[in-house]
Amino acid sequence: MVSTPYPGSPDPLAAEAIAQGKRRRERRRTLTAYGFLLPSFVFFFIFLIIPLITVVYLSFTNYNIVTAPQWVGMDNYTRLFQDPLFWRGLRNSFIYLVVTPILITLSIALAIVVNRKLRGIFVFRTIYYIPAVTSVVAVGMIFEIVFAEPSGLINGVLLALGWIERPLNFLTHPDSTLISVMLVTIWRGIGFYMVIFLAALQAVPEELYEAAAIDGANRFQQHLYITVPGIRPAIIFVAIISSISALKVFEEIFVMTDGSAGVLDSALTLMFYLYRQGFVNLNAGYAAAIAVIFTIVTLGFSIANLRFLERGSRDNR
Repeated sequence: MVSTPYPGSPDPLAAEAIAQGKRRRERRRTLTAYGFLLPSFVFFFIFLIIPLITVVYLSFTNYNIVTAPQWVGMDNYTRLFQDPLFWRGLRNSFIYLVVTPILITLSIALAIVVNRKLRGIFVFRTIYYIPAVTSVVAVGMIFEIVFAEPSGLINGVLLALGWIERPLNFLTHPDSTLISVMLVTIWRGIGFYMVIFLAALQAVPEELYEAAAIDGANRFQQHLYITVPGIRPAIIFVAIISSISALKVFEEIFVMTDGSAGVLDSALTLMFYLYRQGFVNLNAGYAAAIAVIFTIVTLGFSIANLRFLERGSRDNR
């Protein structure tokens, strides 16, 4: 005797068919999602994972690009830590990090200035952003003229005003070369980070400023106690990406020093030293060891920077 469901009760066969249909649709959605992600996975694997593994392997070899790699174990790393140019490049890379707080401060100030509802303000925003989209080569060549001696723009103006008696050696003195290049990096980066802070500023409610003004806070106090906490996530983001950019700076140094890293390697950074060993001296194994150490330093510094900034954010809540 076949049992029949009570009137109004669900049919077990129909319920099972519905459940199977749901499972098929769920599998199709999952496969579709992985299908869209597959190109990114392939790109990530080919252009990041494989090169990373290859560089780590080459760092343990003697490889000059022409002949096959020869395994040398830890010799490259032993030589690296005894290399004075490596330590100079590492020191200069950390000195270059000074541009990060300067960039953050100036970019926030500029974002506050252009965050106004004035006629033509979009023109000023565009003008300030132009250096960020200008070719590094063009910028470097321009500032070579600006810093030139004795007929450069700065020296010419200072000599004409009588403020100096002889031209300043911006790019030909070991003590000023790195600072001069850092100034160019700051000039190029302000507009880019200004846009990030401008977007964050526009998300801060105007009512907070109005309430602070009623309580007697001046403009500086309003920005200190409202603007800075309100854009803290943007500050953390900019601090991390600008620090990474500062550590891996190369183009400005290469262009402004004509590929020499300055007098007595005064502007030599770790990234520039990596380029010199790998593409000038064709010592790819040694360059790979520098790349591995550089990656570890950058990753460690980024994690420490993120933890420090997040801890400061929690403490101020």
